[in-house]
Amino acid sequence: MKENIGRREFSQFTNLSRVECLDEDIQTYVQHLIALHDDFKFRFEDILSMEIPPWIINPFDETEVENVILQEELLELNTNEELKVTFKRGYQKFWLQAEIPEKYPGQWGIVQKLLKLPSSYLVEKSFSAVTNSLTKNGAY
Repeated sequence: MKENIGRREFSQFTNLSRVECLDEDIQTYVQHLIALHDDFKFRFEDILSMEIPPWIINPFDETEVENVILQEELLELNTNEELKVTFKRGYQKFWLQAEIPEKYPGQWGIVQKLLKLPSSYLVEKSFSAVTNSLTKNGAY
């Protein structure tokens, strides 16, 4: 985005294409985008550097794992035709099915930790909505 704005290509920011922008303004926008990018890299460093095992993305792929219990669960999972059908809705929904923790506790223990990390934004979004509401009503 910053490179596009620097070239005065505003396809990602349609409102900018409707107004006259000075070169100093463009530089300010570019610097702001650089700062945002650096901030995101710092805030989400743990998520960006996280390694997700391939069997989480596609548990039906012939993936070898070192843990014997996980390997046995993966073999059992690969033969479960009912679950293969539900996998077509996406791997996030697949792992959140009620029977996964019961039938595949070893896999669930790992998947559960990975699914929780990115979902904290929902809490932050809720706090922001409440704060905005209180601010608009003058109660904050």
